Amino acid sequence: MKRVTLRSALAILAFAIMAPLIWAAPTSYSFQTIIFPGDTFTQTLGINNDSTIAGYHNATANQGFTLVLPNMFTPENFPGSTMTQVIGINNTGLTDGFYVDSGGATHGFSYNGSMYTTVDAPGTAFNQLLGINDPGVAAGYSSLDPTGATMQRSYITSGGVFTYLDGFLPMGVGNNQATGVNNAGAVSGFFLMGANSTGYLLVGNTLTQLNVPGSSFTQALGLNNTGDVVGFYNDSMGGSHGFLWDGSTFMTIDDPLGIGTTVVNGINDKGQIVGFYVDANGNVDGFVGTPTPEPSGLVLLGTGILTGLGVLRRRLSL
Repeated sequence: MKRVTLRSALAILAFAIMAPLIWAAPTSYSFQTIIFPGDTFTQTLGINNDSTIAGYHNATANQGFTLVLPNMFTPENFPGSTMTQVIGINNTGLTDGFYVDSGGATHGFSYNGSMYTTVDAPGTAFNQLLGINDPGVAAGYSSLDPTGATMQRSYITSGGVFTYLDGFLPMGVGNNQATGVNNAGAVSGFFLMGANSTGYLLVGNTLTQLNVPGSSFTQALGLNNTGDVVGFYNDSMGGSHGFLWDGSTFMTIDDPLGIGTTVVNGINDKGQIVGFYVDANGNVDGFVGTPTPEPSGLVLLGTGILTGLGVLRRRLSL
């Protein structure tokens, strides 16, 4: 397996970013439920600044798609695969995710609109890509076990180079996943420690652990170019709630029905979020949430150079 040093990783991932948008964290959202036609299981997992959404449907035989709102679905499935999940989408329309081949092996992939590319870390037997930034750096994880059940390890990858991130995590952690990477190279993810889960944000070599107050199970699942992180946490009664962390505080985000089975998986630079929830009939529905009121007075940052580091994707039983 090819390993690179932190110094070389930083050199690989140094790049310019142009004028990202800054927005104020909202107090509420306007929700639109997303249901793939004729299905009872839909998850929306990534969203770019054009509001194009990545996701999948069908609980038993996952089928990927992208969605242009309000309802233009385009199937996206790795050729010859038995299952595909599309998870990340960047502002150029490049997507990533994972697929299961005819032999049952799980592989990461990227898709540029015309060509699919398998992305597997050398020497591993299980890979998933969970997010991708505009320069094409992807975040994900691998395992030596073909089922992905043992020692999942976070990585970022670009140009065939894989940089593992578990060395930045606390000693003794268990399974860990990198779930998103923004244009500044900041990485979101989570790690397990026993039965507990902790989200993380890695900026360069600085790790911030993310734990929603009162919860022992927090997972960070995505971030945007302003550094806002989204994910979900379990409360003391076992209910799942989405969250947004704006760098200092957590905001709970619940589905429109308030059932308490919400996962927020992606966020764009406009503050729109995507995820999924269980509805009153027990179906899994995707959603897109738009901040209300919509952010105004957007501030532009000047051009600059920023340098940094970039479980089966959770089909959760809610």
